Amino acid sequence: MKVFVNKRIPEIGIKLLEQEGLEVVFPKNEVLSHEEWLSYCRNADAFLSIGNDFKYNREFFEACPNVKAIALYSVGFDHVDIKEATHRHVHIGNTPDVLSRATSDVAFLLMQSVARRASYNFQKVKEGKWEGFDPLHALGQELYGKTLGILGLGRIGFEMAKKSQKAFDMEIIYHNRHRNEEAEKELGAAYVSFEELIKRSDVLSIHANFTPEQKDLFNSSVFEKMKSNAIFINTARGGFQNEKDLYEALASKQIWGAGLDVTNPEPMSEKNPLLELSSVCVLPHIGSATIEARNGMARLAAENIIAFSRGEKMPHCANPEVYSDTI
Repeated sequence: MKVFVNKRIPEIGIKLLEQEGLEVVFPKNEVLSHEEWLSYCRNADAFLSIGNDFKYNREFFEACPNVKAIALYSVGFDHVDIKEATHRHVHIGNTPDVLSRATSDVAFLLMQSVARRASYNFQKVKEGKWEGFDPLHALGQELYGKTLGILGLGRIGFEMAKKSQKAFDMEIIYHNRHRNEEAEKELGAAYVSFEELIKRSDVLSIHANFTPEQKDLFNSSVFEKMKSNAIFINTARGGFQNEKDLYEALASKQIWGAGLDVTNPEPMSEKNPLLELSSVCVLPHIGSATIEARNGMARLAAENIIAFSRGEKMPHCANPEVYSDTI
């Protein structure tokens, strides 16, 4: 079986595929045009996909009918038309769990960086603008005893909540499609409506799976209902936020600050006005960027491909309905 891998990944994943006797194909150039990408996919039985630059939709599946399995090097699969993939019996795998701690670390880092204006003050030092003591300049805020609101209290959100509670004794509230009884029992997390979440949160952190219906969910009408001291954190997907509205909410002091590991679009333009604000910290989508997390993702992605090649169920399948005889 021929497996196309569009970018280099940690060696552990490649070794697992090769030890299984699979033919692993890499592109000559990792920056591919759409046509080049399709040409590699047309000649593959399975695809280990890194990044979300390309969409897996009806057009893709029609153009690449030989591809019967896609192992995503990610937890999220919002760039995949799951319904269409299932209809065509294409197995979609993802890599949950192994990056939960790493991504929650970044959310926790952003929360503190924004609260203390760390990125702004670091830039002042780099530019030689370390000035004398000013009791009122660019003050931060403390997080002790504040309310952390989480949209999407899954694995990553749970890790963020646990860190925040232990470090700052924060009260945890959340909004989910379903209640998280483990979080309610272990962390005393309180399930609230979306409206209550945005009104009560001192820090609001997004950890939900993104769907097209949630595009620009955080817009001017939402920001104006948030607290004036609120910190907005997003390590999920940039599509959740309307960045023009976010800038206006920050510039007008409707909300206090924002920490983003994801932007809309990515990469963010260096001319984006958000970067000029002292209460904003932006990172270039590094949520899973640890040795441990990336090795774990490579292993899980390879295991998904290997299971498919053996005629077995992928251990981490995003469309388990594909195994049903009724589709």
